[in-house]
Amino acid sequence: MSDITTDTKRVIPFAKPITDILSPYMEPLLRVTTGLLLVPHGYGKLFGGGLEGTAQFFESVGFAPGYPFALFVALVEFFGGLALAAGFLTRPVAVLIVGFMAQATLFHAANGFMWSNGGFEYPLLWTVAALVFLVRGGGKLSVDRAIGREF
Repeated sequence: MSDITTDTKRVIPFAKPITDILSPYMEPLLRVTTGLLLVPHGYGKLFGGGLEGTAQFFESVGFAPGYPFALFVALVEFFGGLALAAGFLTRPVAVLIVGFMAQATLFHAANGFMWSNGGFEYPLLWTVAALVFLVRGGGKLSVDRAIGREF
């Protein structure tokens, strides 16, 4: 992500040293946070007994058979979340997350915007966050970069 140019006048000039120090870590912070926040959703489905209920839900809304869809989402949330957090296979994982979260966004759109009413706000945030890493890759502080492979 680009830095503020030197000719830009800052509103809070004394913050420049802080923002200069933290700036390289913001993109990895978003990647790690996005990935790790997906993990418990997948964990609950895979190891917490939620896979069958998720499969039943998917079938009830037209994704039949529901079990393969539920398993796919659970695997992407758990293992994909871990991979995204590490910046490993970042783009392939991000495309999977964007795919199912875009579908979730469309599904929840009928309930309006606010997530507290079952709206699309939350899945849209996940979609956009994953889209950032689909486009930009894992970045400097990622396993992908460490092994010299941006997928």
